Amino acid sequence: MPARVGNIRIGTASWTERTLLESGAFYPPSIKSPADRLRYYARHFPVVEVDATFYALPAERMAVGWVERAPADFVFGVKAFAALTQHPFVPARLPLDLRQALGALGRRPRLYPRELPAEVDAEIWRRFASAIAPLHAAGMLGYVLLQFPKWFPRSRTSLAYLEACAGRLPYPLAIEFRDPSWLAGERAARTLTFLRAHELAYVSVDEPQGTPASVPPVAEATSDALAVVRFHGRNLEVWNRPGVSTVEKFGYLYTPAELREWEPRIERLATQARAVHVLMNNCRGHYAVQNAKDLATILVNAR
Repeated sequence: MPARVGNIRIGTASWTERTLLESGAFYPPSIKSPADRLRYYARHFPVVEVDATFYALPAERMAVGWVERAPADFVFGVKAFAALTQHPFVPARLPLDLRQALGALGRRPRLYPRELPAEVDAEIWRRFASAIAPLHAAGMLGYVLLQFPKWFPRSRTSLAYLEACAGRLPYPLAIEFRDPSWLAGERAARTLTFLRAHELAYVSVDEPQGTPASVPPVAEATSDALAVVRFHGRNLEVWNRPGVSTVEKFGYLYTPAELREWEPRIERLATQARAVHVLMNNCRGHYAVQNAKDLATILVNAR
């Protein structure tokens, strides 16, 4: 497969992103249905990250459909539902019975997980885990991405929460931090040691540097089984600006020279973990698809 180099798989953070579909730069005009798009995507890339599961709880039938449509050696990264990573979420996107259990809270425009009754919170975790079980059973679940917000700093409370996550989701977990305190100074070594002790895979990131929200491009494997790298683009001016659209924030086309900076880092990860998943999250038009192919070529030519 063109975007697989040894134990390194390269793909994008979505196969149905709106501007990618509108660009007409990847899918032929004859490929119109979601099922056909996944089949076509899987001919070019061996891994994809599912973003929709962050915004709404997935249904098990959705995962069953993915298993049926993708090749047996294809893998999915699944982004955890917002409530699982302390992000606000839209209650209207919950199943009807959970909205009813919330009463007046279920009619709010958005909720934070801390506002949930304990029994509803537990049920959300249970349903998320159950919904993606078909992927795991088929050997097609590469990881669950737990992407924590910039208001999730390194603290005893946060460390305890990470431990709880490991107990509530019986799958490979990849941890991405948006608060740089996790990697600041001497804390970096302690953070990585903690993740290793709990077999949690650290997500290495490429993102704009020089802002209060910038996480450094540390490339480390904290799990023998798995390493994950995510490319977010380098749009420095808007990285920490509130109200910026996803397309504006992450839409960035890497140059070959910028991608080559990561070749030795990714190769090192490949010696430390049995599987390395590299995802392009610079979603705007063809950017992610193009850069995934570019990076695969760089890795192939360097060997």
